[in-house]
Amino acid sequence: MGFTRGVKRPIEMLCKRLNNPVNSGYYYSTGLGYREISCTGFSENKPVDSSNYSNPIRGFGIFFSRSYSSQASAPEQMNLIKQLRERTSAPIKDVKSALIACNWDIEAAQKELRKRGVVLASKKSSRIAAEGVLALAQNKEKTVVVELNCETDFVARNEIFQFTALSLAKSALSLEGSKQSYLTMPVGPECLEDLKMNLDHPKLNGEKTVQNAITELAAMMGENVRLGGGFTMYAPSYGVLSTYLHQSSQPGVGRIAGLLSLEVEDHNASTDAVQRVGSELAMHVVAAKPLFLAKEDVSSDALGHEREILKSQAESTGKSQMAIDKMVEGRLRKYFEEVVLMEQKFVVDDTLNIKTLLNNVSKEVGSRVKIGNFLRMEVGEGFRRLEASSKTEPLAEAA
Repeated sequence: MGFTRGVKRPIEMLCKRLNNPVNSGYYYSTGLGYREISCTGFSENKPVDSSNYSNPIRGFGIFFSRSYSSQASAPEQMNLIKQLRERTSAPIKDVKSALIACNWDIEAAQKELRKRGVVLASKKSSRIAAEGVLALAQNKEKTVVVELNCETDFVARNEIFQFTALSLAKSALSLEGSKQSYLTMPVGPECLEDLKMNLDHPKLNGEKTVQNAITELAAMMGENVRLGGGFTMYAPSYGVLSTYLHQSSQPGVGRIAGLLSLEVEDHNASTDAVQRVGSELAMHVVAAKPLFLAKEDVSSDALGHEREILKSQAESTGKSQMAIDKMVEGRLRKYFEEVVLMEQKFVVDDTLNIKTLLNNVSKEVGSRVKIGNFLRMEVGEGFRRLEASSKTEPLAEAA
């Protein structure tokens, strides 16, 4: 045992250094337990097989434990993780790492998560966000529908995500615009980003700009969240503005929106029957997907393109020119029935077309009732529609 005297003091010094977490450089504030390391190999998790080494001290089999220490006990740490998770809805791994970095100070960790969220949201901004929801809000003067997008349907169903979208739509009602009943006015994302929102959700509250709220939401959800724009439709001077939301998980939120205004000429006429029909027509707009209000609204380009296609199809039959012309006109009537709202069959009762339905309602209320405007919007269509409506064209042209 002659070598014992030579190594005794170094081993004692090494043990002393390893038992002092500050001096050894192995001090951690996680307090999540301990791992064993070998004095011989300094490997984590398991002792080194001493038989593989010729080092003369291998026979001692001395092992040391490296402790993770903290100001908070393990139960306290679990409680802090739970509390911060409930406060922020951030991914649990981010919650845990923020608490560790802030030495289990929950207030400091919450601030740290917000700082990280800004950076992460910026990194995620290039990812495709094609899912999301439409949120609808209305008052006596107008109805606003806005689109909030995310990457997955899972996040689109999240309660905080839907709350933010609905709050955004309600805030957008405060935007001023030119009241023109025959137009559906586009609301671009740039008009909404600096809008102030007063949020009262337990996990997202206080006064924030729309852009800041979306940034915080992206940090919570762990996905790219972006604003898809929207539209404002004004109520007629006398009549009703009806709405319908398809695939709606809660009032005011859905995936497809139908809006329709019905104007009543006689201001003394009752609007009860008009309101009932208006709701059914808003649902019809969602189901039938009309592109134009009346035949006159079909653009010459769209009509010429369709006529050219139909003529080519008819000529392939080898029939006479007179027969070809009749075939084209017949198929054009079919085209109008498919894309023009006033020519479509009513989805609730296919024995009626929309024109006949409005005539019946006009007789019932004793005054002429007509459609002022309509809108059909689906998740993912926001930017395309905004581009089409950049010159505030009537909806029939923008649809």
